[in-house]
Amino acid sequence: MEIIKVRTPRGLELKGVMFGNTDSDTVLVMLTGICSNVFQNELLYSTGKLLSENNVACIIAHAHDSFSCFAYTDFSTGKQRHAGTFNDDFNMVYEDVESYVKYAKELGFKKIVLGGHSLGSNKIIHYLGNTPDDFTDYFIISSPVDIMHWWSVMPNIDKCFKMAKSWVEEGRGDDILPFLFGGFSPMSAKTVLGFYNAQNLKNCPVLSKQGETKSLYNIKPNGSFIIGSKDSVTGESPKKFMETLNLWTKNPKNNRVIEVEGASHIFYGMHEEYARTILDCIDLGLNRLSAAGLKVNG
Repeated sequence: MEIIKVRTPRGLELKGVMFGNTDSDTVLVMLTGICSNVFQNELLYSTGKLLSENNVACIIAHAHDSFSCFAYTDFSTGKQRHAGTFNDDFNMVYEDVESYVKYAKELGFKKIVLGGHSLGSNKIIHYLGNTPDDFTDYFIISSPVDIMHWWSVMPNIDKCFKMAKSWVEEGRGDDILPFLFGGFSPMSAKTVLGFYNAQNLKNCPVLSKQGETKSLYNIKPNGSFIIGSKDSVTGESPKKFMETLNLWTKNPKNNRVIEVEGASHIFYGMHEEYARTILDCIDLGLNRLSAAGLKVNG
């Protein structure tokens, strides 16, 4: 496991992790969920480790919101700054994902699989549905979130939103709320409002019916959808949730929908099963199709 640094056009240096090396033809670029990083989420570590043991490199793509607080170098000013979930800008999602994809391409990988877990899946949907490039050969969307439904079921959300709105109106947008957003993350008032208004991430509106599906339809490569049968943020039928997302894609028959029995949203206690499912998706969905001479992208 190696720490990598990926610079974005705006000057932010993202710190990710790479398993394996460029001796592999294929790399999985995995976007993490909110507050999720390889150092505290065994799911990510298990996936990177298993893939690298099977000749597939893996880049765990820590975006702007992967840590509650982290220091970074702003190359546009040459100074150290602090950022993280508590002080995030969700308008930069496309740039963050694109920077990792281009980083993988510049390393010389022949096949790039773009994956995401939880909010990381919403991020890659936004990127794939809006990019003019064909750098990605296959996608893996796992445990995505219908954001407006999520806002209705997570603890402290209404209280966070009301206080955040009030604080921003009072000029206190940079202040961190006195309780954890959703019960798990410190967050500034302006970041809470930014999250609520992040139209670019409202691309899985299965339950709330609030959002857009154009990004899913515009995705060019084929891919896989993975969900746990006990995912608590996808309604009564997690598999139906994912099947609905797939139906909104341009070529649903070319994609796979996989339900992992007994798994929760974060695959608690089932990280190895998650990793094996990811490896299987890459093997069946990308490598074997290529070996058969079939088109993967499109």
